[in-house]
Amino acid sequence: MTGRERIKALLGNEQTDRHPFMPVTMMLAGDAIGAKYGIYATDYRVLAEGQIAVAEKFDIDHVSVISDPAVEAHDWGAVICYYDNQPPAVDERAALVSDKAGLLSLKAPDPYAGKRMLNRIRAVELLREKAGGDRLVEGWVEGPAAESADLRGINHLMLDLIDDPEFINDLFGMVTDTAIAFALAQVKAGADIIGVGDAAASLVGPALYEDLVLKYEQRLVDAIHGAGGLVRLHICGNTTDLCRGMGTLGSDIIDLDSLCPLKKARADMGPNQALLGNIDPVRVLRNGKPEDIRRETKACRDAAGQKYIIGAGCEIPRDTPFENIHAMRTFM
Repeated sequence: MTGRERIKALLGNEQTDRHPFMPVTMMLAGDAIGAKYGIYATDYRVLAEGQIAVAEKFDIDHVSVISDPAVEAHDWGAVICYYDNQPPAVDERAALVSDKAGLLSLKAPDPYAGKRMLNRIRAVELLREKAGGDRLVEGWVEGPAAESADLRGINHLMLDLIDDPEFINDLFGMVTDTAIAFALAQVKAGADIIGVGDAAASLVGPALYEDLVLKYEQRLVDAIHGAGGLVRLHICGNTTDLCRGMGTLGSDIIDLDSLCPLKKARADMGPNQALLGNIDPVRVLRNGKPEDIRRETKACRDAAGQKYIIGAGCEIPRDTPFENIHAMRTFM
């Protein structure tokens, strides 16, 4: 089976020759072609070359445009710090919406006019052309909590969730509308699946998540499905107490970080939810031995059941031994 066929078969409850392998590879992909990460993240041609190279080297079943969480924030007008060989990052000291009144003057970026959003769309197009026959092509957007944190600042946002839910609804609504437009542009460009990264959501409790965050994630998931795309929800951090809510979204794949037990996620989300993860990226994958990785991957599969996709809890560290990555894919 091709990687594309393998993932779609698992999601369709059909027989596969092995479990799909969909790890997050970013800096590892840049290093695979000797590219500085600052260039990898901002030049779609370099990103596509790196993704294809790393997918071929480790027999990964998909290629992805994920690069950093600052893509949309850049085009909103946020101050972004760019580095030679590290991912770009939002400068929270100069948060774009540090004053709530500033929300009224914000103009949502056009995905086709924004420099970095358009670069990501072009990456999808190129990956579809070069790798889409054999591998699933994954686009990427920031979720409502994550993008709002990038624009408002994470500390202010956490206080706003308690103190000013009306403002939160206005902010989440704006960023979700833009995420939908960006996601649909990537589906149109050839993305089979859209990854939704909403890391900041892991910092709220289940009540706030279900009252304020979930409905905007749901809007985003529904819009992507309506356009014919699949959805992969990726919330870094400890989502143990959020599993019940996450499982109601209808995401085709849910990633689980190493802090969230797969057995708990399976119990909360039911047997039909495809789960991905949750091997510890550093303690196990980078620092362990191949036999450790095979043992931990098998334990993840046993906890998740057959509807399981192999991957680490988050990005594979760039200095992970190659034999460890191969061991994760070939754990059986």
